Formats: sequence, C-alpha cells, structure tokens
Amino acid sequence: MDINRIPANELGKHSGIKLERCETEHDLYWKVAIEVLETIAENNKKGEPTVMVVPYGPIGPYSRLVYLINKYNVSLKNCVFINMDEYMENEKECICVDSPLSFKGGMNRIFYNRIKDELNVLPENRLFPDPNNTNQVMEIIEKYGKLDMAWGGIGINGHFAFNEPPESDEICSKEDFLNRPTRVLKVSRETITVNSYVNCGGDLDAIPKYCITVGMKEMFMAKKVRMCMPRAWNAGALRKVLHGKITPKVPCSLFQNHPDAKLFAADVALNPPIPEIKIYNE
Repeated sequence: MDINRIPANELGKHSGIKLERCETEHDLYWKVAIEVLETIAENNKKGEPTVMVVPYGPIGPYSRLVYLINKYNVSLKNCVFINMDEYMENEKECICVDSPLSFKGGMNRIFYNRIKDELNVLPENRLFPDPNNTNQVMEIIEKYGKLDMAWGGIGINGHFAFNEPPESDEICSKEDFLNRPTRVLKVSRETITVNSYVNCGGDLDAIPKYCITVGMKEMFMAKKVRMCMPRAWNAGALRKVLHGKITPKVPCSLFQNHPDAKLFAADVALNPPIPEIKIYNE
C-alpha cells in the first residue's frame, strides 16, 4: 500500500515505533511534559539521577513542565539535561547566547529562569554539545551508565536534532549513520527553509548555515526515545518515519529498530499528505 494513503486510524499498526495520537498540538505538549516529569519523579523516588537529551524545540512542553515542576515541587537537582543541538556562527564557534536564535539563550528564557531556585537543574548540569569537546556527551552517558530519554521534534526531512539526511550523492549505510556521534555539520536546505519560515519571516539568509548536534550514536543509547510531530507540515515525514523504508534518508525511520520509541502526533499531522493545489479566497 502507498503509505500516503494509509487511513489515519491505521497509522502506527505494525510499526516498530509506538504512535501516541493527540487531538491537538496542546494535548501533545501536555502528554510529553507529563512523561518527562514522570521519568524524573521515578528516578528521584529511587534516588537515581536522570540523564536526558532534550531539545529547544518544540518549546510547548517547557511551559507545561515549568508549571508541573513548580506546582508539585519536583526536584531537578539530580538531573543532567543535555541539549541536543545549537546553531553555529561558523565551523568552530557557536552563535552568541544573546542571539535571538540561540537555543542556549532560549532555554534560559523559557525554562531555567522560570523554575524555583530550590528545584532547578544545577548550572553545571545544563549542557550543550561543545565543538571543542565533541566526546563530552558520550563521556557523560558513560559516567552515569545510562541515558534515560532523548526527546524532541522531527524535522520536515525526518531528522532528529540536526542529524540531517545524507546528501543525494553521499553513500551512507544505516549502520554508518547510526554510528555518527556528536559533530559539527551544515544545516540542510530543507531545514533552513522551514526554520526561516517558522522563526524569521522566511528570511533564508537569517538562519545560520552550520550547527552542532548530538549524534544518532548517542540518541540510540537512550532507554526511551520520544518524538513530536504537532504540525500539519509533519504529515509527509510522519508516514515515512512510521511505515517507510528504514533508511538514513529519513533519519527517524531508524528508530523503528529501537526497543522503546514513541511518536506523539497531533491529529493534523495524521492527515494523508495527498498532493493538491490549495485554493484560497482572494
């Protein structure tokens, strides 16, 4: 069957990735926030640290997490949060934290600065991949002997963090792609286009051309992988991720072979992506 014509109520069946259907984008953010919080609370109860790879976007779960953490006094003191990526000024330097596009600056604004001091993640445990020490993320995972969760949004080309698909003329097997660690790379044309639309009014020149990302090698070590697709433009990639060929050309399709991968999707992302020229009233 053409995967683009699978009825919405059949999506997720026989896939290695569990599908969590969410009526709206806002429902999705609450469900993700609750699962993140439950993971932290369970580890706190056992007296264990929580090690997570986290995104800057989607940002919706963070406002809900702030509310839940502060309301129920859930301590993050024993958490290690590793942000999965950041834009770079060039191949050697991350963009300034004061830039409106900085993920590091954004995390301070939407999350860390809004948590009660007595509950907050310790400053030394608020980490970002470092272009001068790309082994750091793996060293942290090895230090704690685990990675509890990796969660974040999926890009229009099926990427997770900035793990962009190989270029069309690049030879790369599934095994090779899954072995790619934290690294600096160019942002793909597709990602620049979507991010310019979402973040800066379609100004393609405003989006940095380089980034650093936690690799699929580290992501696949997570006990739980949780992916988010809250938007209508996610529909095309969603079906490839769940039911398409397992290939580096759609990076998140590789999670079909992960032991505990789940995709949270809003109803708008479940619609069949059938080609149709849209007609708008003028």
